[in-house]
Amino acid sequence: MIETERLVFRRYTTNDLALLFGMTNDPDVMRYIRHGRPWTMEETIESLNRFIGWNEDGIGLQLAFSKEDGKLIGHSGLIPQTVEGNQEIEVGYWVVKEAWGKGYGFEQAKAWKEYGLNQLGLSRLVSLIHHGNIRSMKVAEKNGMKHEKDIDFNNKNIALFSIDIL
Repeated sequence: MIETERLVFRRYTTNDLALLFGMTNDPDVMRYIRHGRPWTMEETIESLNRFIGWNEDGIGLQLAFSKEDGKLIGHSGLIPQTVEGNQEIEVGYWVVKEAWGKGYGFEQAKAWKEYGLNQLGLSRLVSLIHHGNIRSMKVAEKNGMKHEKDIDFNNKNIALFSIDIL
């Protein structure tokens, strides 16, 4: 199990639909995710099933909880993505609105970057960030990633940040 100074992570289960829908139903949280608006219950169920399926071989999204009070902080992890025909592993992170501005995005992103590079032996990681999401771009930069280029991804022009360990 991955932990940070303030967070503990755990894999999604079928019992986590309400937690996930609490995030996917919030317009502020979802502003820069996928199509930029809250997800329907059907989209959330489909995503939950995908998240559960990913949690093999150390890849996938996990829920992040505060060690102090057990409250949900968000979710994060290593996400398989196809970018311009190439298989990539994305460091992804969401933070619930109540926890914004407290450094949890960076704390999650750093933990997963270190896990991917040090535990899984990956040599490259990316973060796919919608333009306008300045906070996430700053998190990626603080996490050692550089803006590599802008790409078309899921019918949106987004920024591709990356870190390569050669």
